[in-house]
Amino acid sequence: MHHHSMNQNNKKTLVIGGSIKPERYSNKAIRQLLNYGHPVVSVGMREAEVEGVKIQTGFPEFEDIHTVTLYVGPKNQPHFYDYLLGLNPDRIIFNPGAENDEFVKMAEDNHIEAVQHCTLIMLAEGSF
Repeated sequence: MHHHSMNQNNKKTLVIGGSIKPERYSNKAIRQLLNYGHPVVSVGMREAEVEGVKIQTGFPEFEDIHTVTLYVGPKNQPHFYDYLLGLNPDRIIFNPGAENDEFVKMAEDNHIEAVQHCTLIMLAEGSF
C-alpha cells in the first residue's frame, strides 16, 4: 500500500470504536489516516486488525497521541473519559453521531481541543 512520505505534520491518531467492517466509518478512517501518512492506533470492542493496525481492547497505554477520533456514541463514551483524558491528546474529534456536550466540556477543561467534525472530510479538505 502506498503511503505519503513521513513528515513533521504526522498526527498520531487513536481511533475509538475501530471496526473491521469496511462499511463502518471508523474502518474508513483508519484506512484514510494511513493513506495520508498519519500513524494510527485503535481501540474497539473486539481485537482485530485493519491494514496492519491492531484494534485493541481495554485501555492500552499509548504514547504521543495527538488526536483522538471518536466513533462511539455518547452513551458509550463515559467508559473512556478517564482513559482518554489521561492520554492528554492535543484534540478529540467528535464525529457525526458522537457529539457529547459533557465530554466536550471535560476535554476543554483539560486544555484539549474539542472538534465537532467528520475525520474523513477533514482529511479530504486538508484541515486535519
